[in-house]
Amino acid sequence: MKKLVPLVLGVVLGALAMYFYCNKINEQTPNEMTETPTPKGIVTPDEIKTLTEAYNPRYDTISETIFRGVPGGDNRSSWYSLEDLRNFLTLAEKQAQDLKYNMDGVRVYLGANPALKNRPGYTTLLFVPTGNPMTSEGNMLNLAPQGGPGPDIPKGNGLDHGTQGDPPSANYLQ
Repeated sequence: MKKLVPLVLGVVLGALAMYFYCNKINEQTPNEMTETPTPKGIVTPDEIKTLTEAYNPRYDTISETIFRGVPGGDNRSSWYSLEDLRNFLTLAEKQAQDLKYNMDGVRVYLGANPALKNRPGYTTLLFVPTGNPMTSEGNMLNLAPQGGPGPDIPKGNGLDHGTQGDPPSANYLQ
C-alpha cells in the first residue's frame, strides 16, 4: 500500500501539470496563435547583395569557361511561385509520411539543365525533402534524431523548373 501512494501522487501531479500546460496554450490570444515566427537565417537586402556579389568570381569563371561565346552567360537565379512552393511542401510532407519518414526540411541542390544544340544547360535549383525514418508506428515517443537536418528522403520527389533570371546573368536586385 505504501508503494501505491507515490504512484498515485505522481499520476495526479502529472495530470495537473498537463491540465495547466494545455490551458496555457488555449489562453493564447488570437494574435499570438496566428503570428508567424521569424525563421532562422533571415538576411537583409544588404546581406543578399553582399552574398551575391561574393559569388561573382565563381560566376565569371563558369561563364568564361563553360558559357564562352553564349550571350548573357549562365543563369544566376530561379523564381518559383508561392503556390508551387506551398504545394510542393504539402505534397512532399504527404509523400514522406507515405514513405514512413518524418520530413524535417528541404535541401537545395545546384543542378544544370541538359545541354541543347551545342549550348550548355543553364544552372537550376532543385529542392529535395529531407527527414528521418519513422522508428515505430503507434508509439507516443519519437526516438528518431531531432534537430535536423536529416538525410535526403529516398524516393522523395523534388522540385525544379523555376523561371530563370531576367536576363539569366542578372545579379541581385532584379
